[in-house]
Amino acid sequence: MIAFIRGSLVEIREQSVVLENGGIGYAVFVTGRDAGRIGRTGDEVMLHTYLHVKEDAMQLFGFLSRDDLEVFKLLLNVSGVGPKGALGILSALPANDLRFAVLADDAKTIATAPGIGKKTAQKLILELKDKFHLQDAFEQKLAASVTPAEEASSDYQSEAVQALMALGYSGSDALRAVKAVALKDDMSVEDILKAALKTIR
Repeated sequence: MIAFIRGSLVEIREQSVVLENGGIGYAVFVTGRDAGRIGRTGDEVMLHTYLHVKEDAMQLFGFLSRDDLEVFKLLLNVSGVGPKGALGILSALPANDLRFAVLADDAKTIATAPGIGKKTAQKLILELKDKFHLQDAFEQKLAASVTPAEEASSDYQSEAVQALMALGYSGSDALRAVKAVALKDDMSVEDILKAALKTIR
């Protein structure tokens, strides 16, 4: 298993990049998002990788984010989703957006990925729902936050979702309701909770 490749970026292709390491050029399939932000030719790049082996080929799939790689591997366990399909999903939706979509039963958003119809999106939700956790989704969102205000609002959102679930609402309904709230800097958990309850009722 090749856990990662660090090397010089030689070429950016439509669906892959070529990294040179130790005199060998590795062709690595990447998402459209990663291809757009991977850097310029000559830059040193590190990709977390997954080696897919089949009868007639060995293919490397690479991700700038370890989280994208972990979600990619989960997608491969969904019946009917192969590596190219999983890559297409992660090109359309960052890993954490997909996590939120699954937890919120949002098949419509997942179906925006190329080659994914509504039925496959619903199957994906069904098979991944118990693999994703609300706390992980907020932690990933928090890790991507750039300001203390955003960090605080993520904490408050997470607490509001947990409070709604304690009141008997499903995780999906609670998450959908909290995401529908227009957040303001001075909002407390109680404010978010009150606003979210209005969207449910």
